[in-house]
Amino acid sequence: MAGFFLPGDSLLIVAGVLASEAFATQGIQLNIWGLLIGGPIFAILGAQLGHWLGARYGRRLFDKPNSRFFKQEYVHKAEHYFQKFGPRRAIVLARFIPIVRTFMNPVAGVLGMPAKQFLLWNIIGAIIWVDGILLVGYLLADQLVNAIGGPDKIDKYIVPFVLVIVLISAIPIFIEIIRERRSKRREKISA
Repeated sequence: MAGFFLPGDSLLIVAGVLASEAFATQGIQLNIWGLLIGGPIFAILGAQLGHWLGARYGRRLFDKPNSRFFKQEYVHKAEHYFQKFGPRRAIVLARFIPIVRTFMNPVAGVLGMPAKQFLLWNIIGAIIWVDGILLVGYLLADQLVNAIGGPDKIDKYIVPFVLVIVLISAIPIFIEIIRERRSKRREKISA
């Protein structure tokens, strides 16, 4: 369930930036080939686990009250995409939709998508999503370095850059926490 806590898109962009040649001079360069191969593998494994849990435990996996990170609405959104786009496209497209990507895998298992079919579309979706976003970060890194005034200024800007990306990604989580607290206050006032 790490997908609930990790802002996947922004982490992939930052990893792509840190894998670029622009950061090699600073000694922080990540291995782009390791990311391009390893990233999809781990995304595939996580999604397969979600599908297996959905197939194994069925609807009761989602029979729980709403909480900070779980809402019945998220399950309904994933089911809606599954029905609207069909299983194949839904598995690929869900990778690009926060929250839906987390719930799509167990929903596919609950709805009876065969494991082999899920695996095929899971692989396709993971490669497109992970490698596509990594490459965006990788290719934008040179522009970033030029914008900050050259590679010698990277140390001054990299930590704030990473923090800004992660904080922007975390905004929806904070909004959800605030909404939940307000909802609980309203319930107490109404009671």
